[in-house]
Amino acid sequence: MATLNASPRSEPISAVSAARVDMKFEVVVIPVADADRSKEFYTKLGWRLDADFPFNNGFRVIQFTPPGSGCSVQFGTKMTSAAPGSAQGLYLIVSDIEAARKDLVARGIGVSEVFHAGTPGAQFQIDGSGRISGPAAEHATYSSFATFRDPDGNGWLLQEITTRLPGRGLGNLDVETLTELLQEAEKHHAEYEPTAPKHHWSGWYAAYIVARQAGKTPEEAARDGKIHLEGAR
Repeated sequence: MATLNASPRSEPISAVSAARVDMKFEVVVIPVADADRSKEFYTKLGWRLDADFPFNNGFRVIQFTPPGSGCSVQFGTKMTSAAPGSAQGLYLIVSDIEAARKDLVARGIGVSEVFHAGTPGAQFQIDGSGRISGPAAEHATYSSFATFRDPDGNGWLLQEITTRLPGRGLGNLDVETLTELLQEAEKHHAEYEPTAPKHHWSGWYAAYIVARQAGKTPEEAARDGKIHLEGAR
């Protein structure tokens, strides 16, 4: 009987190597025709300029980061073969869509009126079809939008998120969100404390908050807090 020869990669994966490796999505490259023109535009947005590195061979990389964002945008010269303006549906998550739009208008940026989708996916239609003017009823989370474009036509989509779906990451924390998270952590820590070994609450809270930001549920985060203090059992 023929047998398959085991390759090194068919060996059992150890517990250590099987552990999840964090992969933080940090940069999106967008195609532009004129790096200096784009730099001026993104400076006008009020985004933080992180880098502008030109090299002798003509390569140039410019990086901007939106306020409060963990992800940045890069453009320049000799960075991508994609056609300038072909990047579309680039999400910018905001907690107040009207305030975000007002800020862009004050900066002289052409931005659409706030709208919600009358048909699924209407927020991605360049011609505006399927959009209904005004925010979603009661500002339903994930449902209100506005759009704007950079000088090349790369399309940005503002989306209002007020409450994350269960198990989703918490994104960038503001005071209100952090307050709610601490109250949630306090509740779960109070359930753990009566049977817990002697410990300082800060270690449990830190593990809990990191887990929730990574998208874990409150129950999973509470287990992470316990494991952080007591070790895996």
